[in-house]
Amino acid sequence: MKFIRIISLTLTLCLDGFGQSTEQSSPHFLLLPDGLQFAPLRANIQEPRIGVFKFLDAGLMKVDIGNSIDVLGLALPSSQGVTCTVGIDFMAYALATNARGLRLQIDALDGFFGGNLTISKRLEPVVSETHFSGNVYQARLRILHQSAHMVDGHYVENTNPHGPQDSWIDGRVPVPFTRDFGELVVSHTLTPGGGAIRYYGGISYATLVRPDVIQRSAYLGGFEIYKSLGSIKMKETNLFFSYNINMTGTPAYSATHQLQVGYKLGSWDRKGPAIYLAYYTGRHMFAEYFDEQISTIGAGFTVDWD
Repeated sequence: MKFIRIISLTLTLCLDGFGQSTEQSSPHFLLLPDGLQFAPLRANIQEPRIGVFKFLDAGLMKVDIGNSIDVLGLALPSSQGVTCTVGIDFMAYALATNARGLRLQIDALDGFFGGNLTISKRLEPVVSETHFSGNVYQARLRILHQSAHMVDGHYVENTNPHGPQDSWIDGRVPVPFTRDFGELVVSHTLTPGGGAIRYYGGISYATLVRPDVIQRSAYLGGFEIYKSLGSIKMKETNLFFSYNINMTGTPAYSATHQLQVGYKLGSWDRKGPAIYLAYYTGRHMFAEYFDEQISTIGAGFTVDWD
């Protein structure tokens, strides 16, 4: 019992230290810091989010389930304006179809898990160490494992014993797809009166890829613009426009573009629902179709978290 009391007292003292005021003159650690230091890139499909994207020109839908959480942080003295966080990422997105008269059949699935390290440098004072305003530079390093799968919605099961054999739709069989990669994104955020602008660029490199026709290096870039439309029940509302480009090779490099315009209830980097229209063109969203090109217009809905 004495040992348990000692452990309990130690944890209490540590947590008290982690919860100290952000106005510090010396470096201090943060345990489960509030919010998410690096907001997901809105127009990049490989980001953790919860939501759906409906293809308006086809009976298809992309369903996202994922989250990212900052677990530990280190804040340097307030005068330096530097914060580092370490977090975990788990996410997946599925291709839902209306195959064979059945609704919401899952055709393909991409899954990701790993972690991230984010460093932020603010050039102007802010209220919180984890939600930034003013002029902010950030760098996010993610280490992720990606795998892709065909699911039962892509498989035709024949119930007639005298008919054709079970088969994959369109004769397309699953591809053993794996990508273990690191990705570095650097961004700059400005918050002029009544809005926010973030632009970014990044590079990734895979230590393992299957199939081997996929290039190990990939590149991305883009920007996000938010404009405040006022408040509803003391909650900020925003109109936003975002654009993302990815350069990937299979094996030849080609560009994939996505543009979004939408409306969000809540601050641009805080929790709240958003609706949007998007245009997507380039490589297929799902890695099982890595060698195909698509172009589509769609409508989406997401729920952002702190």
